[in-house]
Formats: sequence, structure tokens, C-alpha cells
Amino acid sequence: MQCHFYQQKKCLSCQWIEHPYHVQLAEKQNKLLQKLIQFKPNKVEEPFASHETAFRNKAKMAVLGSVEKPVLGIQTGNEAVDLCDCPLYSNSMQNILKLVRTFIRKQGLIPYNINKRKGELKFVIITESKIESTSNFMLRFVLKSHKFVAKINDSIKQLQDKIQNLDVISINIQPNHAAILEGEEEIVLTDNSFLPITLNNTPLFIKPKSFFQTNPYVASSLYKTASDWVTDLPIHSIWDMFCGVGGFGLSCANLVAEKNISLTGIEINSDAIECATRSAKKLGFKQLNFKAFDATQYATAQKNVPDLVLLNPPRRGAGKVLMQYLKQMAPNYIMYSSCNLFSLVDDLMLLPNYQIQKVKLFDMFPHTSHMEVLVLLQRL
Repeated sequence: MQCHFYQQKKCLSCQWIEHPYHVQLAEKQNKLLQKLIQFKPNKVEEPFASHETAFRNKAKMAVLGSVEKPVLGIQTGNEAVDLCDCPLYSNSMQNILKLVRTFIRKQGLIPYNINKRKGELKFVIITESKIESTSNFMLRFVLKSHKFVAKINDSIKQLQDKIQNLDVISINIQPNHAAILEGEEEIVLTDNSFLPITLNNTPLFIKPKSFFQTNPYVASSLYKTASDWVTDLPIHSIWDMFCGVGGFGLSCANLVAEKNISLTGIEINSDAIECATRSAKKLGFKQLNFKAFDATQYATAQKNVPDLVLLNPPRRGAGKVLMQYLKQMAPNYIMYSSCNLFSLVDDLMLLPNYQIQKVKLFDMFPHTSHMEVLVLLQRL
């Protein structure tokens, strides 16, 4: 893939971009094998490749420059680099970014200057959801204070007239002078706060502060693979830990609906739980429950043992306390999806009573060293 931002050394985020894509994929597979060989997995499947361009569904742009000439992108040295044309985004996403940039200028929204600690608008975050051939969007403004809330609220009709299918607009207040993307307070300006997305015929929803995978094409294969693996197993009950908006658990329950699986999803983010619950209601499943709890605290308070525990923790991993509890509780199966090979290995070391049955790499993050790995473990 060619990228003039990288060639001009203005953005070096895609550190592997100079390598042909098949080389990138082979390197990641080799790294995976090196790290997991100690566990003697029964089967390592071929990696699932991403599209090389236009695969990201979320743009998180710092707002730089001036009111007269706002820049959406990153700061490189003393230069503000505008990334509206970044090839990781679809043409529709690139067009939206440019329209938002124009809106910022016309509304006189003052970009936040980190060095001077002046200004108001820190970031814009845009999420694209594709259902069949239609794109829908969610737009978030991250402000230092409430100064421009009324101004943005009064002009959202202008935005929605310019941007088709702009379903959700919100403002996040992040008052701290720190490298933190968002604050606690979220003000939704539209009547609707849910962005719909469909993967594998499973309806999912995203709210402004809920996490969702940034590569839907690869995420769809990841969830489908998880449900395929579940289909072959004698499973009737699942705990979906760190469930987010419910992608893994709902896909498994929906695609193997004839099994009438009982599913409990646990996630500390209440917005994500609201999204997952909405999906469960739409699917009409009565044995799906989603609860806003800390995953470790929930698990260690339970006495019943499910047939399968799904784990999809953040980069730091599931952690020693939870993994040791799972070892002691000993469900028949554990399925672990990880975006960090190192924390995955640390967690697997705490499960000596389990055998890895299957492993598959999903290239969620092309042109970087990062990868998503799905592992199915069976109790010995």
C-alpha cells in the first residue's frame, strides 16, 4: 500500500507499511507460532487477512491549527498534519472528515492548543457503520468545557443536512490538560443515541462511549469463527466476560440458535451493556442476560459453572485473579480472544489444566505489528 503521509514522514503510525502485505501476514503468523509453541496447540489455522485500505470504521482526530484553518489529524514535531485523506478510511469517511473540518471553521470552534492550554475543541471522533450498501455515522466532539455546547447543539441540523445518515451526534467534556481522549460526561444531542451495525446477520448497536472493533470486516470473521467452533461443542451455557456490546456472545447464540444457549454477558461499561441488551431484545432471545459488573468480581462471586467462558479482555489481559479462578472453577471450555500476544501468553501460563485445541490469527490491524488471536481451550 502506498501512503504519502508515511513517505513524507508526516505520519509513521503504520510501521510495517513498506512490507508487502503477504510478508506482514507471514511475519505475524511466525510470531504467533513462536509464542504459542510452548503450549503445543493441537491445530493452528491459517491467518485471516484484512483489506489493505479503507478498513477502519473509526477516526479519532486531534483538532489542531487555527479557527480559520482547522486541521484534523496529528502533531508531528511543530507541524500539524491533516489526515482527512488517510487511506485507512473509506471514501465516505474521508468526505465526512472534510465536511466536519469545514463545519468547525464556519462555526468558529477554537482548536485546543496543548502548549498554550487555550482553546476548546480537542478531538473529533467519527464512527462509520455499514449495513448492506448504506453507511451510517456517529460524530463526537471532545471539548474542554461547556462553552460551545449550545453553539454546536443549535447547528446540528446543518450538520445532518450536509451529512446523510448522521444518526448520532454527541459532545464529550474532557476538562483535564492531559493526553486523555475523553472525559466522563457525554451529552447526546440527537434523539437517538445508538448507531446500528449488523455482522453475520446479528444486529449490534454502538453508543458514543462503548467500544467496538475498528475493523468490521475482520471482526465479522472473528465472531463467525467463534460461533463455528461453538457449534461443534456440547455447550448449553456461556459466560461472555468483557463482553462489550455483545459481539462474541450474541453471534454464538444467534448462529447456533437451535441449541437454545443460555448466555450471560459481563462488562463494566454500562453503555455497552445497554447496547447488548437492546440487541438481545431485538433477537427475541429470552436466555440472554447482560450485566454491568467488573468481570473478575462477577466470576469470583458465582457458584454455577458454565460450559464455556468467553474472554475478550483489554490489552492488559484478563489478569491473574480471574485466570486462577477459572483454573479452579474449571469450565469445560474457554475461548480467549486477545489483541496482545504477550498478555495472552501470561494468562495461558495460568491454565496448566487446559489444552489449546485451536488457534487462529485475525489481522485486525494491518501495517502494524498488532494482531487479534482467537484460542479455544479444553479442560484436560
